[in-house]
Amino acid sequence: METKAAKKIKMRQEIISYLLVVLGSAMFAVGDVMFVNPYNLAPGGVYGLANVFHALWGWKISLAGVCMDIPLLIIGTIILGPRFGIKTIVSVILIPIFTFILEMFWGYAPLLHDGLYESSEGLTSYLAYSVGSGDEAITKYFVPDFFLNTVVSGIIYGAAIGVIFKAGATSGGSDIISMIIHKYTKISLGVLVLIVDSIISLSTLCIPGGDIRLPIYSIILIYVESKIIDLVVDGLKTYKTVFIVTDKIAEVKNFVLNDLQRGGTCFAGTGLYQGNERKMIYVTLGRTDLVKLKANLRILDPNAFVNVIESSEVMGYGFKALPEAE
Repeated sequence: METKAAKKIKMRQEIISYLLVVLGSAMFAVGDVMFVNPYNLAPGGVYGLANVFHALWGWKISLAGVCMDIPLLIIGTIILGPRFGIKTIVSVILIPIFTFILEMFWGYAPLLHDGLYESSEGLTSYLAYSVGSGDEAITKYFVPDFFLNTVVSGIIYGAAIGVIFKAGATSGGSDIISMIIHKYTKISLGVLVLIVDSIISLSTLCIPGGDIRLPIYSIILIYVESKIIDLVVDGLKTYKTVFIVTDKIAEVKNFVLNDLQRGGTCFAGTGLYQGNERKMIYVTLGRTDLVKLKANLRILDPNAFVNVIESSEVMGYGFKALPEAE
């Protein structure tokens, strides 16, 4: 039975996770309305497709997004089962709400540009956006800065989705399509997500006046976004896992324990070439300790064999605490 303190901690964690969903949803809307949409980019997903629909027919992004997201969520639940939690449903509802608010009070004006103009006269390279709606809509023009906008868009999108993932939710969308196809084919989920997002990015070529730059910048945006998601979810990869095969096991062991003040595990193995029994030390270190280890291994055992592996996440005694049980 859970103690009162444990229940309090769990409740606090739940509140924080829902606040993260709200924050991530708001950031996603900002990235889409202020950065992605004005440049006619489509970095995959339902809202990438919504941006294309907006450019083609003037549909509101929020309306197009929710009209695709909710049916996909229902279909996904029917076909895949109830794997989409309450937080995902909250995210799917909040993103169009925040998007609609920005559409009403900000419009589709770009935040990053090289100049805003009332007319396209004299401009050799420009993009247009509308202010107002219906018969009162006014078209304005701006000189784009594609590269800077793409990088910033990727950072905001990645941070937003990373925060949502960190809260234990997803943003739904086209990933559900990939999951459904994956269920009935042998194609890996990662490949399917890439295919679906690439097709959505290529759909920018249908936009009147669009050119090959749009899908290219959209794909660059997806790449930046994926790196930021990894950074938010996993943190900086500051730890290295080291395997050391050595005949001077005592010397290396003492150095790890006493000088680096780290624990580790010792294995016995047999060499393939000569069949001799060798000892191997397995240890996880920070970057600073790894530098010290490499500098001293040449003295401790010049013939040692060392394999260093990047560790994206390390949990347990001396590192990050193991997660609480659900």
